Amino acid sequence: MKERVTQRFLKYVAVDTQSDEASDTFPSTEKQKVLAKMLVEELRRMGVPQVEIDEQYGYVYAKILSNRPDGEKVPVLGFIAHMDTSPEVSGADVKPQIIRQYDGKDIVLNKDKNIVLSVEKFPELVRYTGQTLITTDGTTLLGADDKAGVAEIMTMAEQLCSHPEIVHGDIAIAFTPDEEVGGGMDHFDVGRFGADYAYTIDGGALGELEYENFNAAKAVIYVTGRSVHPGDAKDKMKNAAVMAMEFHNELPKQACPECTSGYEGFFHLHDMSGSVTEARLRYIIRDHDRAKFEARKALFAECAAKINETYGPGTAEAVIRDSYYNMKEKIDPHPELIEHARAAFAKNGVEMRCVPIRGGTDGARLSWDGLPCPNLPTGGYNYHGVREWIPVESLGLMTDVLVDLVHSFAEARV
Repeated sequence: MKERVTQRFLKYVAVDTQSDEASDTFPSTEKQKVLAKMLVEELRRMGVPQVEIDEQYGYVYAKILSNRPDGEKVPVLGFIAHMDTSPEVSGADVKPQIIRQYDGKDIVLNKDKNIVLSVEKFPELVRYTGQTLITTDGTTLLGADDKAGVAEIMTMAEQLCSHPEIVHGDIAIAFTPDEEVGGGMDHFDVGRFGADYAYTIDGGALGELEYENFNAAKAVIYVTGRSVHPGDAKDKMKNAAVMAMEFHNELPKQACPECTSGYEGFFHLHDMSGSVTEARLRYIIRDHDRAKFEARKALFAECAAKINETYGPGTAEAVIRDSYYNMKEKIDPHPELIEHARAAFAKNGVEMRCVPIRGGTDGARLSWDGLPCPNLPTGGYNYHGVREWIPVESLGLMTDVLVDLVHSFAEARV
């Protein structure tokens, strides 16, 4: 299957599906539907009996029907990957480079631009010595996030359709737009998808399973000042920009992304603007632990209150809105999702390790919508940048893992 999944992956990355965070449409770019239509036609040619596209929103839904010899109705297992690529780096005119028998040394992606995939900065490269790597040419991203996931699911589907001896229940498949701009689940129809349990295929290194993500909130502090001619400002002026900086300095200085890792949460100032009369700071607040997450939001509000105590009521206003929550609360009651994945990895000689997501995932939203949905890896590295790469062997192994995962679920209920 390694050759088939690699062919698919290379075909899919040739289609520009970059989403646009500035767009007010859904999907944010119409070009995502080009890949959606390709996938629909390909699934139909495979013989998948139920395939449809949401013409308005661009979602692809498909179902492979159960072939259990006993005809017993069992829970429907689903697989999801997103079609769009990150707005951060161009996804147009992708020119993948194939590095065969990788020698464990630095890879020059683009000599003219001096873009190098160096072992010093990316030591994980050495683990793949002797394998075949797919890289960028240093001018675009590659698109393994998440076209590798799309290719792996599609090749799994082909394997199930062409090998009826692989026993399985109903298998639901979905490909989604706009994940990279946070809208992937905005119009996703869980009922139409029809799964009881699911996995997103949107992670990183081979063997990593993710079912713990940040609790997340967006937070904005609005500061109102008073402008007075600087020559006559003593005891009169209230400089909103300066007060905004005072607010930021009230937050714990080490609680930022660049100083944290693992399960540690943070406040991240990602955008700011200001003048004497008004200022605005935009943050994201993150923590895996729900109690600590609530405490961080409370601290944010307390820092705004302190500015008001110092400079007068109404000077600072904190607006906090929750974005998503840790899926762990919804996955813990279903340990079989983790154990079936562990068994599928082990069957393919891969040791599974559970790692926390320092971010969000569509699976988190789905889990809180009643569809437990951990995240499986694609095998890729360095997403959202020109140094993105993926081993061909990982593409093949992940496809095998998905097939074995399907069979593992069926065996458990035979």
